[in-house]
Amino acid sequence: MTAGETAAKKPAAPKKAAKKAAKQAARSGANRSHARKFENESPLALKRRARRMNRKLAEAFPHVYCELDFTNPLELTVATILSAQSTDKRVNLTTPALFKKYRTALDYAQADRTELEELIRPTGFYRNKANSLIRLGQELVERFDGEVPRTLEELVTLPGVGRKTANVILGNAFGIPGITVDTHFGRLVRRWRWTDLEDPVKVEFAVAELIERKEWTDLSHRVIFHGRRVCHARKPACGVCVLADDCPSYGIGPTDPLQAAPLVKGPERDHLLALAGL
Repeated sequence: MTAGETAAKKPAAPKKAAKKAAKQAARSGANRSHARKFENESPLALKRRARRMNRKLAEAFPHVYCELDFTNPLELTVATILSAQSTDKRVNLTTPALFKKYRTALDYAQADRTELEELIRPTGFYRNKANSLIRLGQELVERFDGEVPRTLEELVTLPGVGRKTANVILGNAFGIPGITVDTHFGRLVRRWRWTDLEDPVKVEFAVAELIERKEWTDLSHRVIFHGRRVCHARKPACGVCVLADDCPSYGIGPTDPLQAAPLVKGPERDHLLALAGL
């Protein structure tokens, strides 16, 4: 190749850059146009959109469940307390040995603190958590005959149990509908403009106004699943999202299905991509 031929080929780079910029500008304009249709949305339209999104999530995640391993209400209560500032995976690796040694509320009430701390150390903040578990066992024995109570009002009086944990227990151990507002849930419902509130309790009440009560527990799982598998905080997989048509934030992640597909995680990945036509 001669020097003249090399020089002749150089303008191709600016052309390629200009073409890429034009595509990005067009995509940005399309995203703004998509978002505008949700401006001035009436309360009724919002409720209809939220319920439609819940139905689409049910298609995407037909088999939702609590990702903490447990066999009874006490185990779920303990696992949920341990999950604070930890991961479900880490908790599930820790609880088999814990549940084998501590089977009742009385076992926790009478636990040797050092032994308990060593068992739960991998979940982090193990001293505070051990304190909560021992006090939990004592409270259950003294006030509830060793059984986990079945009402939110009673659950939130227990050591280590806040409103979020109480709703997890009610929905998954007792089948009583509850909305669990964790980090993923709050992030997604704000991204979807179901609410702009930050306080978890206010978010819970706002979403409760939109979705039928019987759906609350499964909705919580679906939103959390979607947040972990598709709608990531930094780079959501917009191009393969079943909620794209109803999402005001569509376009903050890649909208090209082939670019979005590698971002999808979890055991439902093939099913989610099939729904997107891939």
